[in-house]
Amino acid sequence: MLSSANTVAVGIDIGGTGIKGAVVDLTTGTLLTDRVKIPTPSGGKPNDIVETVVELLSRLGDIPEDAHVGICFPAVVKNGRTMSAANVSNKWIGLEAEALFEKALGRDITFVNDADAAGYAEVRFGAAKDRKGLVLLTTLGTGIGTAIIYNGVLVPNAELGHLQIDGGDYELKASYAAKERDSLSWDKWTERLQKYYTELEKLLSPDLFIVGGGVSKNYADFLPLLNLNTEILPAVLRNNAGILGAADLAANGNS
Repeated sequence: MLSSANTVAVGIDIGGTGIKGAVVDLTTGTLLTDRVKIPTPSGGKPNDIVETVVELLSRLGDIPEDAHVGICFPAVVKNGRTMSAANVSNKWIGLEAEALFEKALGRDITFVNDADAAGYAEVRFGAAKDRKGLVLLTTLGTGIGTAIIYNGVLVPNAELGHLQIDGGDYELKASYAAKERDSLSWDKWTERLQKYYTELEKLLSPDLFIVGGGVSKNYADFLPLLNLNTEILPAVLRNNAGILGAADLAANGNS
């Protein structure tokens, strides 16, 4: 049986296409088990996703009853309630999601936004480890997810992909999906990113930008083209970021 001390926790990352989880060593930011991944049920309805999470947890082996469990989800999460829904069923909107998972799993959980979990993980274990000041994570994917962490403390539910630039939500123009949709070269896409990150600099004066999302593995094609006053680095935790962040927030809280 795994130790249930605050150095070990379970992280589960729910996405629109896959649900993945593992047991995490929080002293090192490494996985103590294989990462288990199960496809997200078609339609992304609450009961179907909850059942899948129950199955995933059972696949992780013998987990102590008092082990901390963190779950991250693609929605604004306020007091355990999902206030939005991205790439899952609209039935999540306004749902007491944390209570729903706790009833099904038979244990307390910590339920957080997925971008918040990823950003927190980068500060605890990744590209922003040991960095002070204001760290701003942006994930460039279907939209633009964001997380704000100041001196290690998460400011939850930042939806800065919805900044109004050029008359609309700028994630519609600057996300990686927009690059693909509009068949943009790296240069042309970076022109849009330049406008976005310049606006974030003006509004927030961050000390560090971290860029995540699948496209971050191609960071050399676009990050050097940006002209910013703020240091900007690629995320390093990739597919484990949500798992690590959710697990650490569950075990150690937001401080």
